[in-house]
Amino acid sequence: MNLWHEFLRPTNLSQALKAFAEAPGPILPIAGGTDLLLDLEQGRHSPVHTLLDVMSIAEMNALEVRGEELFIGAVIPVNRIVLDPLAGAHARALTEACNLIAGPQVRNVATLGGNVAHALPAADGTIALLALNAQAEIAGAHAAGDGGWSGRRVPFRELFLGPGKSSLKHGRELLVGFYLPLSKKGQASCFKRIMRPQGVALPIINLAIWLERANGLIRQIRIAVGPGGPTPWTGTEAEKALLGKPLNDETFNTALEALLNQVGFRSSARRASADYRRHIVSSLFKDVLETAWSRAA
Repeated sequence: MNLWHEFLRPTNLSQALKAFAEAPGPILPIAGGTDLLLDLEQGRHSPVHTLLDVMSIAEMNALEVRGEELFIGAVIPVNRIVLDPLAGAHARALTEACNLIAGPQVRNVATLGGNVAHALPAADGTIALLALNAQAEIAGAHAAGDGGWSGRRVPFRELFLGPGKSSLKHGRELLVGFYLPLSKKGQASCFKRIMRPQGVALPIINLAIWLERANGLIRQIRIAVGPGGPTPWTGTEAEKALLGKPLNDETFNTALEALLNQVGFRSSARRASADYRRHIVSSLFKDVLETAWSRAA
């Protein structure tokens, strides 16, 4: 049984979006394929007529500074992000997250866009991008049907509607890449996770923090936790508790209480119970916060 009937390999976004419009049946973009091919083989995805290989699209392969932002293309393999000096300088939490996705062979193939588009609330790349205040660039065809395309930016969290559900218009739009603010003096980030000890494993819980410190105080901070809810989640109450404060035991304990009061941990038969996650998040939160604080110095 064929998993698809037609395979296309466009070299630019105009060709890709034209293929969307002209496909005679269901069409899906494929990049690394580390999730999609398994879903198709194991019957977890509806039948597909056409696979659209987007790995050769130039607009989706860039990793560069654009003005005051770092752009990371959606089809860049996560291992390239791990090794890239620009990503290391401006998105440390993202490089740390990408370095924990699956194993080395998978990281050489799997893409950041695929990690995000799967729309899981605890995807490592997703949690890091949320803390880094990323914006997503989405491409769609011109309404006039002239073969052109237009891009739009959306705040990163607007990509997610629920577990496994993204706001992308399937068969009509492509996730092109991500824009992140360049890191400035006094700013730093960190990502860590807790997983089972058998090596390559899904996270029980993961956490990313970006912060700015000045004059011994936390001037700005963003906290992302996975899974903290049905979509990628930020600890806004803990952020409020830390904002404008020095990092000490008192402020940490207040922030931890705020985090636990707000977060919506759930039990998972494959990973951990909600109670266990609440038990272990304190040490992870403290570790990531102190690391980001130290780096910002």
